[in-house]
Amino acid sequence: MATNTFDLVLGCLFPIALLLVGYRLRGQFLSWSDLWDHLFAGNAPNTGYFSLERAYHSYLQYLTLSHNDVRRMRTSYASLDRAHKNLGYKIGYPRKLDRLWEATSMNATLAADIADLAAKEHPELKYSPKIQANTGDLARVRESLKHFVRDWSEVGKQERERTFAPILNLLSRIEPERRDRTRILVPGSGLGRLAWEISQLGFNTTANELSYFMILAFRLLLSPDTTQEVKQHKIRPYAHWFSHQRTTENLFRSVPFPDVVPRLGPNFQLLEDDFLKIPVPAGTWSSDQTQSPTHSSQGYDYIVTLFFIDTSFNAFATMEQIFKLLKPGGSWVNLGPLLWSGGGQCKVELSLEELLAAAEEIGPPLRPTIHATAISPSFPTVT
Repeated sequence: MATNTFDLVLGCLFPIALLLVGYRLRGQFLSWSDLWDHLFAGNAPNTGYFSLERAYHSYLQYLTLSHNDVRRMRTSYASLDRAHKNLGYKIGYPRKLDRLWEATSMNATLAADIADLAAKEHPELKYSPKIQANTGDLARVRESLKHFVRDWSEVGKQERERTFAPILNLLSRIEPERRDRTRILVPGSGLGRLAWEISQLGFNTTANELSYFMILAFRLLLSPDTTQEVKQHKIRPYAHWFSHQRTTENLFRSVPFPDVVPRLGPNFQLLEDDFLKIPVPAGTWSSDQTQSPTHSSQGYDYIVTLFFIDTSFNAFATMEQIFKLLKPGGSWVNLGPLLWSGGGQCKVELSLEELLAAAEEIGPPLRPTIHATAISPSFPTVT
């Protein structure tokens, strides 16, 4: 009987062990929480890394996950010998950890507001099976919260002006009377500031984002229920990042946001979907060379990609989709580095020369003009 029980347990564990080894060999080092999601994903509506359900539960669990981080840091400090603990006490390190605890509590209020709004806009979330968030999810929440500073605070203004200027200056050359009929898509829009700035020039602009970590944070600003005025919210975005800090005080500084209040409208829409799955509008170029492309009011006049191309697992597929969504004669405007993740995670890792050559091969018969400019050597612009 004992042998049969042992064989049964071994039979259950063996497939799990094979799955874990397989992922390790592929270079994907999963946590037990991630592995559990892979094994039992059928129990939840959608446990994808950037799904609505995962993002919602991650924002809900932000406080718990963050405080667990602080507990681990306190445990590490407590493991020092007495002399080193006394030294840490003299320079104020225990107080620094106390302030980190307080800062994460402040940020958790913002995370809870994001989760509450998500539940209001998606009532089904309250009844979805709980997803246990992990450290990877915590990193995604923190990254999204930091984007409030870069995209929607006065602190991020200088960086935005430097980064957005080449794109906005290019689009500003278009006659004002044509702009409301000019459709622009901004994939990988994050918290949407660039897309919003383009819409303020008078263009019919669509922001497109895959990650619900970003989408839910952006919706906090878009909703009149949660954001009514400038500098309504505050965040301590750098508290969890102890590296490269000159002073402890700088670590815990508070940043108010937003500097303006964005709203969706007739010329500013948000498309929550995978860029590669966006349907091809009628009248755009087809890769079938037997079909003649027709000029149409459908499709996009411009597709603007900012810090986007190097996030692609398959840059070829991304470029194919760009040209499929463009009107005949439309233009692709790109700004950003080619900072591939490496380690074989991307199917191809292209140089600028290769990227431009591939774009020429993929592009439609009525090709956009393709050239390279830069605001710095590592930020190629393709229009």
